[in-house]
Amino acid sequence: MVKIIKLIAHRGLYNGPDKTLENRPDQIIDALELGFDAEIDLWVLKDRFFLGHDVPQYEVSQQFLEQPELWIHAKNLDALYWLSTTKLKYFWHQNDDRVITSNGYIWTYPDKELTDRSIRLMPEWNDPNLNTVLDYSCYAICSDFVDRIKNLMIQDQLEKSEI
Repeated sequence: MVKIIKLIAHRGLYNGPDKTLENRPDQIIDALELGFDAEIDLWVLKDRFFLGHDVPQYEVSQQFLEQPELWIHAKNLDALYWLSTTKLKYFWHQNDDRVITSNGYIWTYPDKELTDRSIRLMPEWNDPNLNTVLDYSCYAICSDFVDRIKNLMIQDQLEKSEI
């Protein structure tokens, strides 16, 4: 039996990069409805919550942020501070090889060694065809292509069950 790996839609994206869709609340909801978790970028400004990678773009409610399938990347100190007062899943990183998430997983930069508690970030950066994505050596994969990865995993399971 093949290990099931959690799939996390990077900035809510699941069918490839698209700057016009990333971190949009409706895109994130779509990803969650498809059964994926989602990584989002959070800014807190004057006690208001915004999503956006480089700048705050989309205002959201605290209730939106409390969805258990979200992995929240704090983008400013106020976001990190506020998140530290919650039980939400969050992390802060910039160019680190690895960081620990608030719930004890290892957010891991592409092409770095993995453990069964690692979240493998963006495998497509070093493997555009996702040929090595099926090594199952991590807890989760965060990618812009989680729908494709899901289909590759299903195909792999079918092939292994036929053996």
